[in-house]
Amino acid sequence: MAQIVLFHSTYGLRPAVHAAAERLRAAGHTVHTPDLFDGRTFDDVESGLAYRDEITREELLHRAVKAVAPLLGTDGPGLVYAGFSLGGAIAQNLALADDRALGLLLLHGTSDIADDAATSIPVQLHVAEPDVYETEDWLNAWYLRMLRAGADVEIHRYRGAGHLFTDPELHDYDAQAADRTWAAALDFLAELDER
Repeated sequence: MAQIVLFHSTYGLRPAVHAAAERLRAAGHTVHTPDLFDGRTFDDVESGLAYRDEITREELLHRAVKAVAPLLGTDGPGLVYAGFSLGGAIAQNLALADDRALGLLLLHGTSDIADDAATSIPVQLHVAEPDVYETEDWLNAWYLRMLRAGADVEIHRYRGAGHLFTDPELHDYDAQAADRTWAAALDFLAELDER
C-alpha cells in the first residue's frame, strides 16, 4: 500500500481533505495531511488566495518540503504526492523534485513545469471541464510538457463540474464526478502498488 502526502487547497485543511484521507486509509494506504496554513481555513476562494499571497508561494513550498522531509526514507518505496487545487500544484513541484517519488495524484490543480524537468512517474489528473483555473490552453501545454519530461500522464475531465467538485461543503460539489474521481484514484493507487 502507498504512503501518500495529501496537500490541501487554498481553503485550508478542511473536513473534505480529512474525509479524502480517510477514504484512502480505508483502502489500506498511509496518508499524511500537512497543514500549510497553520490551522486557518477559509469559506471563500478569495480569502484563501489572499492568505496564500500573504504567505507567498515560496514559503508554502518551504513548509511543504519541511512537512515531507521526515517521510523521505532511504529504504522502501517512495511517496505518492497528491493535492487539491493549490495542493496539487505543490504536490507536483515536490514529486518532480523527488527521484524516488512513486506517483502523483492531482485533484483540480497543476503547476508549471521547468524546461529541464525529467521524471518517469505515473500521473493522474482530475479536473473540471471547463475550469476557470485550469484552462484548456493551459492543460494542453501542461500535458505536452509533462510528456516531454517523461511522465506517464492520465487525465480525467468532468464536464459541467465546478473547480473543487470533490468538496461536499462547496458550491462546486458534484457527487457523480466526485464518485468517479475517487474510483479512478483508488484504481490508480492500486496500480502503483503493483509496480
